[in-house]
Amino acid sequence: MYALFCSKTNTYLVGVQSNEININADLGESAGQDEELMPLLSSCNIACGGHIGDEHSITKTIRLAQKFNVKIGAHPSYPDRTSFGRKRPDISDNELIESLASQLDLFFSIAENEKVDVHHVKAHGALYNDAAGDKRAAELFLQAITKLQINTKIYTPFNSVLHQSSASKFPVLFEAFIDRAYNEDLSLVSRDHEKALHKTKEQAWKQLYEMYFLEEVTTLSGKKANIKADTFCIHGDHPEATTMLKYIRKQLLKTQRQ
Repeated sequence: MYALFCSKTNTYLVGVQSNEININADLGESAGQDEELMPLLSSCNIACGGHIGDEHSITKTIRLAQKFNVKIGAHPSYPDRTSFGRKRPDISDNELIESLASQLDLFFSIAENEKVDVHHVKAHGALYNDAAGDKRAAELFLQAITKLQINTKIYTPFNSVLHQSSASKFPVLFEAFIDRAYNEDLSLVSRDHEKALHKTKEQAWKQLYEMYFLEEVTTLSGKKANIKADTFCIHGDHPEATTMLKYIRKQLLKTQRQ
């Protein structure tokens, strides 16, 4: 298996090592690209029943990840299959905690049966955005993880509310997005906006290059904003996801030769 690796001064393709560019994707969502994307990833976030997914899809995706030595993470969501986890349903805090705990329990149980360690947990969709910016949402998310006494890393944006809330409880890896446009406050541009998603491989490469090498991102307004990330996400349901990652690999090789 080959994956994307890079240091600030040297870029190369090798087997899995500690200095890889950790590129992750949201998988197990019936988007039809998982088998093409998995060999290009360092880690993946697997839907576990909130917005989509079930025991069969979780097991299938974990086994695919094992085949390519890709780290796995649970990807819980608001219980919202109608809107694919992109809206907060009208449920109580306790109902939300129970739903998230149930999703995580299913995922971790399957991972245990498959004899694979769970590397991280990453919230999905509206829950991800809410937990990044709202203290109550972040606390509810963490309560669900704590309820199951899970020992895991958390993927979250740098300096987010969830980052601040998680720091004393769980190891945190900062995440940034290759295929999504940013506002100046580093929130993601709403999916309702026509420019919310980057549509070309060139846009994806430019954004990854800036974020990794320069620790900045060009926002929707055209201004630069400082950003830090340990892992870079591309959405598995983006129709150009595979094309983008293959192009990024080629560009990293060119960067090495310059």
